[in-house]
Amino acid sequence: MPVPWFLLSLALGPSPMVLSLEKLVGPQDTARCSPAFSCHLWDGDMLCLPGSIVSTPGPVLVPTRLQTELVLRCHQETDCDLCVRVVVHLAVHVLPGHWEEPEDEEQFGRAADPEPEEPQNGSLQAQVVLSFQAYPTARCVLLEVQVPAALVQPGQPVGSVVFDCFEAALGAEVRIWSYTQPRYQKELNFTQQLPALPWLNVSADGEDVHLVLDVSENQRFGLSLYWNQAQNPTKPWWHRNLTGPQTITLNHTDLVPCLCIQVWPLEPDSVRTSICPFVNDRRAHRNLWRAVRLQLLPPRGWRLEAPCSLPAEATLCWQIPGWGSCQPLVPPLPRENVTVNKALEFPLLKGHPNLCVQVRNWEKLQLQECLWSDSLGPLKDDMLLVETRGPQDNRSLCALEPSGCTPLLSKASTRAAHFGEQLLEDLQSGQCLQLWDDDLGALWACPMDKYIHQRWALVWLACLLFAAVLFLLLLLKKDHVKAAARGRPALLLYSAEDAAFERLVGALASALCQLPLRVVVDLWSRRELSAQGPLAWFHAQRLQTLQEGGVVVLLFSPGAVALCHEWLQDGSSASRAHGPHDAFAASLSCVLPDFLQGRAPGRYIGAYFDSLLHPDAVPALFRAMPVLALPSQLPDFLRALQGPRAPRHRRLADKAEQVSQALQSALNSCIQPPGIQETGREMGPEAGDRT
Repeated sequence: MPVPWFLLSLALGPSPMVLSLEKLVGPQDTARCSPAFSCHLWDGDMLCLPGSIVSTPGPVLVPTRLQTELVLRCHQETDCDLCVRVVVHLAVHVLPGHWEEPEDEEQFGRAADPEPEEPQNGSLQAQVVLSFQAYPTARCVLLEVQVPAALVQPGQPVGSVVFDCFEAALGAEVRIWSYTQPRYQKELNFTQQLPALPWLNVSADGEDVHLVLDVSENQRFGLSLYWNQAQNPTKPWWHRNLTGPQTITLNHTDLVPCLCIQVWPLEPDSVRTSICPFVNDRRAHRNLWRAVRLQLLPPRGWRLEAPCSLPAEATLCWQIPGWGSCQPLVPPLPRENVTVNKALEFPLLKGHPNLCVQVRNWEKLQLQECLWSDSLGPLKDDMLLVETRGPQDNRSLCALEPSGCTPLLSKASTRAAHFGEQLLEDLQSGQCLQLWDDDLGALWACPMDKYIHQRWALVWLACLLFAAVLFLLLLLKKDHVKAAARGRPALLLYSAEDAAFERLVGALASALCQLPLRVVVDLWSRRELSAQGPLAWFHAQRLQTLQEGGVVVLLFSPGAVALCHEWLQDGSSASRAHGPHDAFAASLSCVLPDFLQGRAPGRYIGAYFDSLLHPDAVPALFRAMPVLALPSQLPDFLRALQGPRAPRHRRLADKAEQVSQALQSALNSCIQPPGIQETGREMGPEAGDRT
């Protein structure tokens, strides 16, 4: 049945001149020839031995031209391969002066035949050899052809013989030779590059792989991605009915060597074409081993699961806790080839968490899994005893260790030799678990927990006591560490005199934030200050600061000094109207009692800018706390702020220099005459509202 032109377009590219590929059913090679010819195809292939050129005794048939055609050879209805049909055109060849018109067909037959025997029926005979090469395939076939004498004309074509067919893969380069046997002239040769698959292009883009299918527009086709497993039925993975052209995106981790692509037109009885483009892809081979899994099938079965067939060998081994290498156990499971996705049986009596399976490929360890660890728990500190049985009931017993198999009653400096007698007693008393037993020997797993516990009991007790003491010390230091991590809180109080002074205060607060300090100032909390009121806001901030071991900074200015004198004289701050954000005026009712009652030392620090206020202007009541000039006494001011966590002298001097530079510009604007001062209402890194 002819194949629709869609399938041909997949291999040859879209061409309106090509309509179909002829479909041959059956695996047999055949030959046919022009009318009035007779031809015969010898059974089986022959050796390709052209031999040397010999002279012609008379008229002979020789090949003059080769012609090829692509067809499909189908072993089953949906299992077709690309095949090359060869057409050999023949002509009569004769040397000049050797041609004479035969009186009859019998005379012609005798002249044309170089053999002693005369051909029957007066015909011209030839043995035509076709040689075919397409890596890795090479074939030679022999065709016998007979031409009636009536059709013979010197130098004229007499007809052709058709051979079906040589199988080849898409994209292969095929070479064809033709000559007669014996050879009368130089052999004909023909080279052809079979179409690859221009419709499929594989490209990588980062983590993605793109399959670009160049199919004609509006052409409906089916596309299937499947795992071609040689030892198991084909396993479909992805299937869609699509309309061309299409680009399919796959993750690079989905690529495995046996991932194949099958495409076919959505038409009745259509032929499916398959290609496996990742067979030699290194990335696909790496992904295959990442996808391999070992599965335990109770009670003693196991299976190597993989999407593709792979050459692998499996062995049992014993994993000692704390050691990287797994000791091979040759007697229970000799190294043998493994069939993937097939249930296999362990020759064991019991399972053990230390028993593992190693899978190797070309002597390289690819996979190791301890299959019983999920059901029987983690690795155990058991000693594996290997019993070897020889002729005449000779038996030997050794313990498997990283250094090898150590005899139990030996003087070696190993753990097995040290506990040799105890292990023998445990084996004889039935305390060891038998894992394997046959005529060659046996395997026993003997627990070592009781011996290890006795030795390490005091060590564990000492470790527990040390951990308890360490935990207690951590609890005692918890508050200190927490406070150190967050920084010491500092509540900054000042009297809002003008915009320039507020900028100076904002610059000071921003510079102090670069130190391990948490600065609280009303400039950055205007929203809370308006909502709660100055007195309530200050009371809450003062209480929190002192509870966390912080300090309250009173920043004196001419306006602040005036407010203090007013409060000391009248006992109230209500004699003068203050701004809604003046926390200093509202705080005096809470601050002054601390000084009057002697609670100020350690809680309060005073400061003033030496270019804006004379030191004698600070009221005597506030001398109970340190009052420092800025920026001349900045190092002492920073040391008092940070308390015990203050850095060393050199680092403190560097910090003071940084704060001084940050204050210089704002301080200069306060010293300038009022007429040239900048205007502004809010300053600081988050001026106006910082909650």
